[in-house]
Amino acid sequence: MSVVKITRMPEQPPSGEAMDRVIVRQGLSPRLKLALAAALVLVLAMAVWLIAPDGRSQPVAADRLTIAPIVRGPFEDYLPLRARVTPLVTVYLDAVEGGRVEKVLVEDGAMIRQGQLLAVLSNSDLRLNLLARQTEVAQQVNSMRSQELALAQTRLADQRALIDADLAAAKAKRQFEMQRPLAERGFVPAKTFNDTRDELQSSQERSEALRRAQAVDEKLQSSQLAQLRTSAASLNASLDLARASLDALNLRAPVSGQLTAFSIQVGQSMSRGERLGQIDSAGSNKLTAEVDEFYLGRVQPGQRALADWGNRNYRLKVAKIYPQVRDGTFTVDFQFVGDEPADVQRGQSLQLRLTLGDTHPAVLVPAGAFFNDTGGAWIFVVDGNRAVKRQVRMGRRNPDYIEVLEGLRPGERVITSGYTGFADKDRLDIK
Repeated sequence: MSVVKITRMPEQPPSGEAMDRVIVRQGLSPRLKLALAAALVLVLAMAVWLIAPDGRSQPVAADRLTIAPIVRGPFEDYLPLRARVTPLVTVYLDAVEGGRVEKVLVEDGAMIRQGQLLAVLSNSDLRLNLLARQTEVAQQVNSMRSQELALAQTRLADQRALIDADLAAAKAKRQFEMQRPLAERGFVPAKTFNDTRDELQSSQERSEALRRAQAVDEKLQSSQLAQLRTSAASLNASLDLARASLDALNLRAPVSGQLTAFSIQVGQSMSRGERLGQIDSAGSNKLTAEVDEFYLGRVQPGQRALADWGNRNYRLKVAKIYPQVRDGTFTVDFQFVGDEPADVQRGQSLQLRLTLGDTHPAVLVPAGAFFNDTGGAWIFVVDGNRAVKRQVRMGRRNPDYIEVLEGLRPGERVITSGYTGFADKDRLDIK
């Protein structure tokens, strides 16, 4: 039989003080933690600065850009234009006097000759005015003739009076000459001789007075007659003008050519100065082109140009410049020098090449949209994968190239496409 010994557990477990001990952990000091945090912030800031784009630079995809080299070569100073064929001479038909259209004798587009009657107008007011002028002129002419007759009668009366006075003076002189030797001998009384002498003196003075009066009357009469004739001439001119105004109702062609824009109808009322149509010169044309206002100071009369038509070049010259600028352009007329195309139609457009200057060697940059954004004052120059803005000075330009005066060298590459979206940047990163 086995004996099991039961041991009684103590009422309180042992405390374990003999087994456990305190382990002191070694941590970072606050100063070191602060230094590590500052270093971490600095590293993050540098990373952000390296990754984030500069405010003066911008990344741009390479497929958005057109990059071209700077070259040296001959610069042709010309300007391509699109010109329109127009008549060399155009004469406009305006209504000199207003009126009602009574007859239309030609049709629009017809070839007419100078002096040909085109249409007939009527105006009752002009007819009445002509009749009134004719009456006025007739009255004035009659008045002038009456005054001329009166002046002639006055002149004749003065001449008769002068003749009578001269005759009386001559008789008095003969009487005086006869009595003087007799009076000296006492055969004629002194009273009778003195009366004869006084009669002679009176007759001579009266004759001189009549001559002076006649001279004054003649001067006044001549002046008055000249005024009357001037007035009559003025009235006749006024009458001629009234007749011309009435004759202007018969619309005639001032020159020969082709009648265009002539669309008046019988019964239509036309006002004075109203445009009735135009006459274009037959067989002679010119070219009219709109030129950008940038070239206003460079286009001069006499400059040469070439027009391409039917695989042939035709020579022209600048005939007239209209300096008024409308919508950024001004108008230039070109006249053919020598032959002109025979089969060209008016209103048709031709390609024109206007020569502005001589060809000479220069540093050239290909023309592009960049010029519209910079005006030729600066350009982006490509260096590897970066492009830097550079100040330049550019001169003349043609459709292919722009002349470089300062700032670029042959062999350098530049961005010639438009700068929309990064024109305010100084540097581009080409991706």
